[in-house]
Amino acid sequence: MTPPDDGPDPLVALFHRDATAHVQTLADGLARLAVDPGRVEDLPALERTARQIKGSALIVGVTTAADLGRAVEDAFAAARAGGLSLTAARVTALLAAVDAIKEVADAAADESRPRPAVDRIAAVFAKLSADNGEPAPAVAPLPPAPPLVVVRPPAPPQPPAPPALIEPHAASLLDLFREEVRALCGVLGSGIVDLEGDAPDPRKIEPLMRASHSMKGAARIVGCDPAVDVAHVMEEFFVAVQKGALQFAPGNVDTLLAAVDLLAELAETDIAVWAADNAGRAAESVGAIRAILNHETVAAPPPSPRTPPPPATSPPVAVPVPEQAHAAPATVAAKISATPIHLPPPPVEPEPPAKSEVAGHDGKDRVVRISALSLTRLLGLAGESLIEARWLQPFARSLLKLKKHQDHLGDVIEDVIRATGGNSPTGESPAGLAGGRIRATAEDARKRLVVCRQILAERVDEFETHARRSDDLNSRLYREVIASRMRPFGDGTHGLARMVRDVAKQLGKKVRFEVAGNETDVDRDILDKLEAPLGHMLRNALDHGLEFPAERVEVGKPESGTLRVEARHHAGTLNITVTDDGRGIDLEQLRRKVVDKKLTSADMASRLSDAELLDFLFLPGFSTADTVTDISGRGVGLDVVQALAQGVGGAVRLTTRLGHGTTFELQLPITLSVVRAVLVRIAGDPYALPLNRTDRLLRLPTAQVRTLEGKPHFEADGRQIGLVPAHLVFDQPAPEPGATDLSVALIGDRANQYGLIVDGFLGEQDLVVRPLDPRLGKVPNVAAAALLEDGSPVLIVDVDDMIRSVSVLVHEGKLRYRRPSRRTTARQKRVLVVDDSAIVREVERQMLQGKGYEVDVAVDGADGWNAVRGGGYDLIVSDIDMPRMTGLDLVRTIRSDPKTQALPVVIVSYKDRKEDRDRGLEVGANYYLTKSSFHDGRFIQAIEDLIGGSHAD
Repeated sequence: MTPPDDGPDPLVALFHRDATAHVQTLADGLARLAVDPGRVEDLPALERTARQIKGSALIVGVTTAADLGRAVEDAFAAARAGGLSLTAARVTALLAAVDAIKEVADAAADESRPRPAVDRIAAVFAKLSADNGEPAPAVAPLPPAPPLVVVRPPAPPQPPAPPALIEPHAASLLDLFREEVRALCGVLGSGIVDLEGDAPDPRKIEPLMRASHSMKGAARIVGCDPAVDVAHVMEEFFVAVQKGALQFAPGNVDTLLAAVDLLAELAETDIAVWAADNAGRAAESVGAIRAILNHETVAAPPPSPRTPPPPATSPPVAVPVPEQAHAAPATVAAKISATPIHLPPPPVEPEPPAKSEVAGHDGKDRVVRISALSLTRLLGLAGESLIEARWLQPFARSLLKLKKHQDHLGDVIEDVIRATGGNSPTGESPAGLAGGRIRATAEDARKRLVVCRQILAERVDEFETHARRSDDLNSRLYREVIASRMRPFGDGTHGLARMVRDVAKQLGKKVRFEVAGNETDVDRDILDKLEAPLGHMLRNALDHGLEFPAERVEVGKPESGTLRVEARHHAGTLNITVTDDGRGIDLEQLRRKVVDKKLTSADMASRLSDAELLDFLFLPGFSTADTVTDISGRGVGLDVVQALAQGVGGAVRLTTRLGHGTTFELQLPITLSVVRAVLVRIAGDPYALPLNRTDRLLRLPTAQVRTLEGKPHFEADGRQIGLVPAHLVFDQPAPEPGATDLSVALIGDRANQYGLIVDGFLGEQDLVVRPLDPRLGKVPNVAAAALLEDGSPVLIVDVDDMIRSVSVLVHEGKLRYRRPSRRTTARQKRVLVVDDSAIVREVERQMLQGKGYEVDVAVDGADGWNAVRGGGYDLIVSDIDMPRMTGLDLVRTIRSDPKTQALPVVIVSYKDRKEDRDRGLEVGANYYLTKSSFHDGRFIQAIEDLIGGSHAD
C-alpha cells in the first residue's frame, strides 16, 4: 500500500523561485553571447549564477538540476579560462540545458507538471560534453551508450563507524531536522494517545498520517534510513486505518508510542550515531507495526525508558522529499558524461492528501521561522517607528500655533492699513505721501499673507491626514510584531497527553484528559517555561487528586476522572487553569501537617485563612504525602510553579473543595515584551510601575496620615499601611511641597505592603521593555527601561527590589516622622533573611524578631546582595536554591568584597547531604543548618554564637 504523497515542501518552493530567477539570468546572458561571443566580461557572473543553481538544487535533493547546473558552470569556467570557445552550437546546447533546468525545477515544485523525458536530459548532456561543438540530435535515436545511472539511497550496511549522513554544505539542515523531529513527535505522541479509548475519528487520523509522512521525508533528506523505515510503516498504518482496511485497537497504542519514542531520540543525539546504534530497534519497531498491518498477533514492545517527547519549540514546518521511483534503471543511447544523473521522482499514484497541516494550521497561514535576535531587533525598530510617527502630532500642533501667529500678524497689518487709510489726492503733503507708501506696502503684505494662509491651511490638512495614516500604519506594524512573538498554547501541550496517560497507567487510575484553549496566544518566552510547571501540577493532580476507579464508584463518581487544562485571556492576563474532579484537599489535615512539621504554632495555624494555609503547599520540601513514590511525595514540584509565576511577574492561586476537586490557576502576563505600566513622577522624573504589581492608586488627604512608632501610616481596608516617600527610595532630593493630598501607589503583598508617595500620576501606557546594559549590573530598584511616546526614556521599577529598599528605610528610621528618642536607645542588631519562599522568610523573621533582632528580608540572592551593599547588617541568613543568584553565589560575592568579607553568614537549607554541607562551608558560610533546626533551637543558638544577643552593648 502506497500512502498519499505530500505537496512540495517550503525548501523546494524556495528553490523553484530562485531557480526561475537564475534561469532567466542565464538565458539573457546566453542571448547576449549568441550575438557577441566576445563578451567575456559576462562569464564570471554567469558562472556564479550556474553555481548558485547547483548549490540550491543539492540542498533540496533535486539532483538532476544540480548536475545540469554543474555542467553549465563547468562550460562557463572553461570559456572564461580560454579552454572553450562559445560557438553558436555550444550556446545552443547551453540554452537547452537552461531550459531543462527550468523544466526540472517546475516539476519539482508542482508534481502535476510533466517531467522532462530521460532521453532529452541525456541529449542535453551529450551536447554539453561534445568536443567538436556540433549539437547532437535532440530527438532522433542515438547509438547505444552506457546505462543511465540512477542514484538511490543505499541500504544501511551497518559499518563499524557511523558514516556522515549529510554533506558538509547542508549541515545547517540538521538543526532544522531536529526541530522538526521534536515538533512531529509531539504531534504523533499526543495524537496517538488521543485515539485511545474512542472509535478512531478520520479527522484525528489525518494529521497523524501527515506527520508520519513529513517525518519520513525529513529523515530521507538527512539520509537517516532507519528513521525513514519507521516513519514509513507508521504512515502505512495510519493510511490503512483511515481507509478502513485496518481496525484501530487500543492495544496498538503502546506499539506506536514505542516507535515515536525511538524517533524522538533523534532530536537529542547525533544522527549518524543514532542510525548506527538503533538500526536493530528500528527493525523491531517496523516489524511490530508491520505485524499489526498483516493482522498478526505480536507482543507490543515496551516504551523506551525516557521522558515523554518534549513539546514543540516552534510551529512545525514540513520538510518532505519526493519518493524515489522503484523502477528498473533506464537506458539511453547517447555518449554521456561519467557524472551520474539523479533522476527526479515520477508522479505518485495515490490520491492527494487533505489540506490540513500537521500542526493544525490551515494553508492560508504559512508558518516561517525567524531567529529570536532578529525578532527582538524588529520589535525595537517597530517601537522606534511608532515613537517617530507619534512625533508628527505635536509637530502638527506647532503648525497650528504658527497659523495663529500669522492670524495675529494679519490683524496688525489691518490695523496699519486702517491707521493710514483714505485716498491720497494730488498735491498731498509729504506725511500723506509717506502714509500712502506705508499703505501700499501693507496692502501687498496682506495679499501675501492671504496666500501664506491658504498654503499653510492646505499643508496643515495634508499633514494631519499623513500623521493619522502614519500613526495607524505604525500602530498596526507594532501590533503585528508583538503578535509575531506569540505562539498558540497548543504548541506547548503536545507532550502532556502522553505524560498523563503514562502516569495514570503507572498509578492504575483512569483519567479523561482535556485541553481547552489550544489557540490562545502565549508569549514564546513564557510558553517555553510552562512545560515543567504544567507537568508538576498534572502529576500532583494524578497522584494526590484523582481517586482510584473503585473509590470513585463508591462515592458515586464516574470510574474515569477528569483532568482539564485550559488557557484563556482575561482582563489583560493569561489565565491557565489545571482542574481535577478528585478528592480535593482536606484543609484540617493540612493544618495539622503544618503544625507537625513545626512550620508554625498550633495557635497561629488555627488563625490562618484557607488561602494562607494552601500557600504552605508551595513551600520547597513540603508534602502532604505519607510515602515517597516515583511520581511524587518528595515535596518538590509546586515550588517550581510558584517560581515560574513570580519570575514573570504573575501569580498562582489554589482553590479546593473537599470531595469535589482542586483547581490551580496561573495568572501570567500575556507577553514579556510589553508591560502595562502606571507612569508616576518621582523627584521630577517619570518612572513606570508595572500595573500587575500595583494594587491601587490613591489620593490621600494628609489629615489621614497617622504616626505609629515614629513612622507614617494610613488605614486601608482595616489595615495600617506604612507610607514611604519614593524620592527616598531612589536617593533623590525632596520635591517642592505641593497639594494637600498625597499621591500614593500601593505596592507589595500580604506580608509586606507599603504606600509609595509619588509627586503625581501621569497615566497608564503600554511600554516596550528594553533590558538594561549588562555592564551596569543589577541597578537597585530598577528592572528595565522603555521609551515614552515622545521618545523620552523611562525606568521600569523592580517592585520586589523596591519593597526590600522600603523595608530598609522603615527599619533604619529614615522617614520624616522619626521619633527623636530612638537615637538614645541601644542599637538593635540587624539580620538579613534571604529566601525565595515567602513562608520560610516569615518563619525565620518571626523567630528572630521574637528574640529581639531587627529583621529585613530579601526574595533572592540578587536582592540580598543589593541589601548587603547598603550596609548595616550584623548577620546574613540565606537559603541555597534561589532564582537570579543562588545562596552559594551570594556567599562567594560577600566574601570577595573587602567591605563585607567579615560579615557572618548562616546557610539554612533543606539539603542535608554531606557534600551540600561541605560546599556551603567551602564558599565561606559560618554555619550550615537544615530547616529542621527551626524547632530544635540550633538556629537561634547559631545566631547568638556569631553575633550575641539582639542589642549592642
